[in-house]
Formats: sequence, structure tokens, C-alpha cells
Amino acid sequence: MNEDETEPKASDAPGFDRHMLEVLVCPRTQGRLHYDAKSQELISRGANLAFPIRNGIPILLVDEARLLD
Repeated sequence: MNEDETEPKASDAPGFDRHMLEVLVCPRTQGRLHYDAKSQELISRGANLAFPIRNGIPILLVDEARLLD
């Protein structure tokens, strides 16, 4: 990498478009998802799962979700 090129930073990653919440649903319950900006996750309270958002893209796979406490 030459000196004119820079490594991409986390802040350079595209953000999550909150308008997507109007059409996205939990793949397990088909219920509403809630956006947690701090953890970059979509929360399904009905399924007790948190789905990750990577590079602005929600990963709505149950196998990728984190079980909430």
C-alpha cells in the first residue's frame, strides 16, 4: 500500500438505514425489530434475539443472532 492509500476505518462503513425497519421483520416471529445503534443490532423482543448489522447490512439469520439475556 502506498502512502496515498489509507486503510478503511470503522467510521467509513456505511450506516444502517433506519427506514428499513418499516419493512424488515424478525425471521422467527415475523414481529417488529428495534434498532440498537450502540451495539449495531436489530432486536427481536418476541424471539429474544439480537441480529447483527455488518457494514450497514442487517444479517437476519437465526444462526447468526445472539440470544438476549
